[in-house]
Order: sequence, then structure tokens, then C-alpha cells
Amino acid sequence: MNNLPVVKVGIVAVSRDCFPESLSVDRRKAVVKAYGEKYDSANLYECPICIVESELHMVQALEDVKAAGCNALVVYLGNFGPEIAETLLAKHFDGPVMFIAAAEERGDGLTQGRGDAYCGMLNASYNLKLRNVKAYIPENPVGTAGECADRIEEFLPIARALVGLSQLKIISFGPRPLNFLACNAPIKQLYNLGVEIEENSELDLFEAFKKHQGDPKIPDVVKDMEAELGEGNLKPEILPKLAQYELTLLDWVEAHRGYRKYVAIAGKCWPAFQTQFGFVPCYVNSRLTGMGIPVSCEVDIYGALSEFIGTCISQNAVTLLDINNTVPGDIYEEDIRGNWSYGQGDTFMGFHCGNTSSKKLSFCAMKYQMIMARSLPEEVTQGTLEGDIKPGDITFFRLQSTADCRLRAYVAQGEVLPVATRSFGSIGIFAIPEMGRFYRHVLIEKNFPHHGAVAFGHFGKALYEVFKYLGVEDIGFNQPKGMRYPGENPFA
Repeated sequence: MNNLPVVKVGIVAVSRDCFPESLSVDRRKAVVKAYGEKYDSANLYECPICIVESELHMVQALEDVKAAGCNALVVYLGNFGPEIAETLLAKHFDGPVMFIAAAEERGDGLTQGRGDAYCGMLNASYNLKLRNVKAYIPENPVGTAGECADRIEEFLPIARALVGLSQLKIISFGPRPLNFLACNAPIKQLYNLGVEIEENSELDLFEAFKKHQGDPKIPDVVKDMEAELGEGNLKPEILPKLAQYELTLLDWVEAHRGYRKYVAIAGKCWPAFQTQFGFVPCYVNSRLTGMGIPVSCEVDIYGALSEFIGTCISQNAVTLLDINNTVPGDIYEEDIRGNWSYGQGDTFMGFHCGNTSSKKLSFCAMKYQMIMARSLPEEVTQGTLEGDIKPGDITFFRLQSTADCRLRAYVAQGEVLPVATRSFGSIGIFAIPEMGRFYRHVLIEKNFPHHGAVAFGHFGKALYEVFKYLGVEDIGFNQPKGMRYPGENPFA
């Protein structure tokens, strides 16, 4: 995937001038050594500035990590730390910053070798707030060398998402379909997050598509599609048009990314798309998403934003699905009850027409879009990729702006069950603990739209921290039994 940032983290040790410098220097070296023994040492750069005690040291360290190409920073309190210099370090670094601190190593070193970083972290947090400086402080910020190495590794996906957002442009083709106001949200919060957006008409897209007619690259793209689809290539006659559309989108991305490094697309897919283009874009959307360029359906701008965040964190293809329909009782009784501990209310079907990457499907076939074909000629609804989603761990999530321009988010971990859906589209049977309550008291209560982003794996911890770093105060999750939602009726 070439649409994702590569994160290089610089680690800078800080020291309070009334504590031994050697505490910070030696402890920093121990963290770097532990990281190299457990993880890829190329991800971490050790700033050679011995320690940062003053504002001038802070400037020297900033210049050094910048010259080294670092786009994320770890401020490491090897002892109590200089609360002013260390927070200025975070303030002036252009990228995400994490604060961690050293635990005491031995009982016989608590006289001259005591660092008091446990105490210093409190002052650091206060000064960060005082200066309105954002920083990531993990759940367990004070630890041994090995534990701090683990915290740095956990910081990487968080930093990757934050760096990506700072250099992201979302390209949309609208307007949104009628009766899909749920996918409409003010774009003001995109700018607050540092994300650029370019809104276009689908007529602009259609013009670009027509200009790609006869593109000499079309046959090569068709061959690639044929290889991907294999026996599922049930509509070979539509592949040249789909290849033409894929080249249109990829060329548009390159021509319109501007000064931004990364791109996501919020695409138009109905109702006039089929009759004018002569196909549905689902399969092409799935292919771009598989390349690391998320494409949302129905001009869902915040859906595309959410997909990009998930792609950065997981470094893998994501998808965008409708939280679509309940699991019928007979399927639950025959295939789920007794095999898993989930109640029927914990399960649902996640569906979309065919936008999920073939890499994430148990099987796939190119077909026509059944829902659209109910009111349109079938031949113009070709181009959707159908198949049951692969079983395994997933994270359902979304970042959304409300109508009054407030950011909200949710995160819920679960799994796709290895149960046949007996249905159409890109679809799977999902199980999330306490889904029924989560559906009512987060998704409905907080007015989230029907689209949810899906990352393939459990990434809730990193997603939650990214949303916190972005300043999202309302982050919903699937609360366990006994943990009451604010609006939940205690007598229900």
C-alpha cells in the first residue's frame, strides 16, 4: 500500500538539572536496546543529544530529530524531567508526540539512583494542559526499559494515523443521493482535523471517464481483474468499462492530490451513475480500497475518513458496510446457538453492494446489483463484487461530525462468524458482545448513520487513542453487562 505514511519515531531523553544526567542517558539507551531486541529498530531513532535540561537543549533536540526525518516523537522522562523544556519540545515538534517515563529498577538504587519520573509525569501532564499541547500518554506511561519499548511499538499505528490525517485530502463526487441525509455532515470538522477536501460534481467525473475511452492501459487492467476474479469472473463483458473507470479515478487522484501525500475518495454510485456510466462502481471501489486508497459509497465523506484511519492503523484493507439487517431466528438456532456464547441480539449482518476487497472475502463473483436492478435494466447494474466476508476478528468504528459540528466516534470489537449468509452483496454475519444495547444507546441515541467502517482485526485500543488525541470527547463503545449507558432505562 503506497497511500500510507511510514513512521519514524525519534526518542529524546529529558532530565531535571538537579538529578543525575546518567539516569536519563542510561535509561534511554536501555529502552532503545530493548526495542531493537523485540521490534524493528529501523522504526526508532535515538537522538544523540545527551539529555534535554533547558530550552536551548530542546531546540538542539528538535533540530536533530527533524534532520533525521522523524515524523513522530517520544519524550522520555529518565528522571523527574524539566517540565518547561519537555512540554516545549512537544509544542514545537510538527507531529504526534508520546510521553513515557522510567520506572525505578532496583531497591539498592533508591538513594543516588532514584529518578522520580513517576512524579515528574504528573507535572508534565499539567504543563501540557497549561500550554494546550496535545500529547499521547498511554494507559501505563511509567515502565521498565522493556515495557517502554512496548509502549513505543503501540504508539506506531496511532502515530501513523495522525501523520496520515495531517496530510490527507478527501476527494468527493456528489451530490449525495436523495434520502441519504444520514451520510451528510458539515465539513468544518475536516478542516479542524487538518484534512483537506475537494468536492466535485459527478458530471466532472463523467467527463474524465469519457476522456479515458480507448486508454491503452485498459487491457492490462482487465487482465489484472481477470486474474483476481478467477472463476468468479461472471461478467467479462463489463471489465473494459470497469478498467476505464479505475484508470479515471487513479489519474484523478494524481492530478488532484495537490500538496497532500494521501488521498481517500467519497464516491457517487447511484441513482444516475448506472444509466450514464453503464455499470456500478462497486468492484472498482473494492480494488482501490485494496490498494490502500479507501473509497466510500454514497458520497460518505466521514465514512472515507474513517476508512483511511483504519487503513493507517491496520496497514491493511478495510471496508465500509451498512449495519444492515438482523440475523433470522432459524439461522441463529441452526448455526450459532451452542457454537458461540452470543445471543441473537449480539448478531447482525453487515452488508454493502460489493465494495469489499476480494482479499477479505471467502469467495467472490462479479454480478449485477440486485437492489438497483429492481428499478433499472439489469445490464446497467453490472459491476458489483459479491461474496461472504471472511470469518475472523473485526473492529467496527466510525468518526463522525454531528449536524452542529461536534465530533463523535464509536469503537466496537467483535468477529465475523464462519456462518453462510444465504444472501447477496459483500456481506457477513457479525457478532459483537452486547450489540443490541450498543445499537440502541450509541448508534441510535447518538444519531450515527448506517455506514460503519470495518478493520479486519482487533484495533480498538489504537482507534480509541487516535480519537482521544483528535479531541473527540464522546467515544461510544459496546459496554458490557452491568455497565449502564447514560440513557439506558434501569428498569428495562
